[in-house]
Amino acid sequence: MGQVIAVVSGKGGTGKTSFTALVGSALAEMGHRTLCLDCDVGLRNLDLALGMSDSALMDFTDVILSRATLEQAAVRHPRCDRLYLLTAPVGLHEDIRTSEMEALLDEVREKFDYCLIDSGAGLGDAFRLATCAADRAVVVATTDPTSLRDAQRTVMELRDYPNGRLHLVVNRVRRKLLKALSSNIDDAIDAAGLPLLGVIPEDEGIPIALGRSALTVFSRESSAEIACRNIARRLTGERVPLMKLPRR
Repeated sequence: MGQVIAVVSGKGGTGKTSFTALVGSALAEMGHRTLCLDCDVGLRNLDLALGMSDSALMDFTDVILSRATLEQAAVRHPRCDRLYLLTAPVGLHEDIRTSEMEALLDEVREKFDYCLIDSGAGLGDAFRLATCAADRAVVVATTDPTSLRDAQRTVMELRDYPNGRLHLVVNRVRRKLLKALSSNIDDAIDAAGLPLLGVIPEDEGIPIALGRSALTVFSRESSAEIACRNIARRLTGERVPLMKLPRR
């Protein structure tokens, strides 16, 4: 039985979508059949992050409403046989109930080892659908104090998750901010009771790659990619030390 992981953030600009793409790619590279599910209705970008722009003709609502099977709607990555994308609709023309999303995710668990759901930023309908039946959730924040505060608010919305099933990732960390970040992370963990899953260094190449639809499966050995690979290994249960920022 596979595992569903919701990737959420309290605000936009945290790098949540690129995180989903890189960790999903890492899981697939490790040999796990992995589905990246875009739940950011109306603002979908996961196809761009995976280098699969316009590859998907059907979305997750087509599966829920029986207009397509999961096999028909989930598109395989052109360069990684174990990586698949199920995209979001441009808009929701029908109300999707959480029970319907739960049924979809039950089917996903039967056919995939891992499913990473890229939720929309904030706590709206996309967040509700992404988290209603996930097995665990990863809250992605940046070093910005307002982002960490929003992460705490997000955690409060996920308070029903069992212990050990809710994690914090601090993304886009600049080396010179590491000392200040340490105290901010400690404050966030203390306030939210949230275990730290990983720290990802700032990578200026990722936004550029996103703009060119070229962020694909580990094309570069950057520190951000290595950090995401380590996070993927932790999600599978491996004991991997937290990523240290390289010295320059």
